[in-house]
Amino acid sequence: MTRRLLVFALLAFSLTAVASPASAQLLVAKDGPIVYGHHHLNTTNMAAQKKFFVDALGGTVVKFGANQQEIVKFPNVLIFFRPMQAPTGGSIGTTVNHIGFSVPDLRPVIDKIKANGFKMITRTEVAATQEVKDDIAVLNPSTSIAFALAPDEVKVELVQVKTQTAPIQLHHIHFFGQQNVEMEAWYVKTFGAKARPANPGSAFVTADLPGVALNFTPSPTPVVGTQGRSIDHIGFEIKNLEAFTKKLEADGIKLERPYTKVAGSNLALAFIKDPWGTYIELNEGLDQIQ
Repeated sequence: MTRRLLVFALLAFSLTAVASPASAQLLVAKDGPIVYGHHHLNTTNMAAQKKFFVDALGGTVVKFGANQQEIVKFPNVLIFFRPMQAPTGGSIGTTVNHIGFSVPDLRPVIDKIKANGFKMITRTEVAATQEVKDDIAVLNPSTSIAFALAPDEVKVELVQVKTQTAPIQLHHIHFFGQQNVEMEAWYVKTFGAKARPANPGSAFVTADLPGVALNFTPSPTPVVGTQGRSIDHIGFEIKNLEAFTKKLEADGIKLERPYTKVAGSNLALAFIKDPWGTYIELNEGLDQIQ
């Protein structure tokens, strides 16, 4: 099967669960010791990034830290930027193929994305046999999706959830790899994600953390790690981070950056990589960003 056919055939199963509505902060942090926290993008064009994530998608710019770094927040996810770092490539072809948001109605969101000059790529990202009308693919009566290409070739999926009250919120992170089942098992073991029951005959697997689905699709071709690409790394918010990093080391997971308290703040961080090259930041305290 081609990558696009795999994606199409399995999306209907994997895209139905969504985070509960929340205001634009990490409110799900209260729902468990580990939640998804942020995406971190490389870019040299902050104006274009804000035009997409703020003007088109409706995120909110806030300034963070002593240097007043600009970040964009959505319900249950923050987007950080390295504004002077040119990416070595887009997200497609890496272990983190794309990021996903859910919206109550795709049509006005798509219209706004296109009005702001960005490209919809739904046709190329679903199976050739799947009907795409006005940039929307209807997978079943309850599931419609669309794909957009954000600046620096960040692939973004939009999932329509008609019952959702928030105008937009985090929905999923979609990993691609030739060992997708093993990837899911690693995230279940390492972060305590809850694996969904397997869908018979489906290679697409999913595990859940509060507020986000972690989707894992088998890639027919090799993928590379994220560091240096447009989605440089992903981030998890973790209670009692120092103890968590000690457990990681005891389990044989190397810390790319050791547990570090951020001077002049209540924040702490560390970095690891998963076995397939996904660069991962571990945080404690980002849930306090309003």
